[in-house]
Amino acid sequence: MITAIEGALVSTGADWADVSVGGVTIRASVPETAVPAIGRPGERVRLFTSLQMREDSLALYGFPSEDARTAFEALIGVNGVGPRLALGILSTLAADALALAIDSADTSAFKGVSGVGTKTANRIVLELKGKLEWRSAPAPQALGHADLIDALTSLGYSTQEAASAAAGLPDDAPESLEERVRITLQAAAG
Repeated sequence: MITAIEGALVSTGADWADVSVGGVTIRASVPETAVPAIGRPGERVRLFTSLQMREDSLALYGFPSEDARTAFEALIGVNGVGPRLALGILSTLAADALALAIDSADTSAFKGVSGVGTKTANRIVLELKGKLEWRSAPAPQALGHADLIDALTSLGYSTQEAASAAAGLPDDAPESLEERVRITLQAAAG
């Protein structure tokens, strides 16, 4: 099993990356949103990978993080979701957004994913419920700050970053959401 590749990035396309490893160039299919984050040609990169074997082919899928690879492998375990569809889902929803959608049973989060209808979205949520909690569950101290976490995620923070920031909010913080957001942003900046 190939679990990661590390080497010089040779080139990228819309949904793939070529990485030179020890004189061999390996092409990995990657989520479209991951292509810009991987790096520029010539840079040293590391992709966490999942090798998928079919009757007539081998395909290597690469991801910039272990969380994304874990989400991909969980998705392909869902009945009716193959590697290409799982890659399409992760091209639309980041691993933490996927985990949050599954945890909150938000099937509408899958509306923008080509090939995922209502039945498939429901199946994904049903079969993966509780399997990606490691990614979406806020820190215990942040559980009382759902509104603050929502506000921070709308400002561009990941769910995990927002939950961590909310957990660091002082116990004597004001009740006003605006004030709590301001305090949290100041703490993150300083």
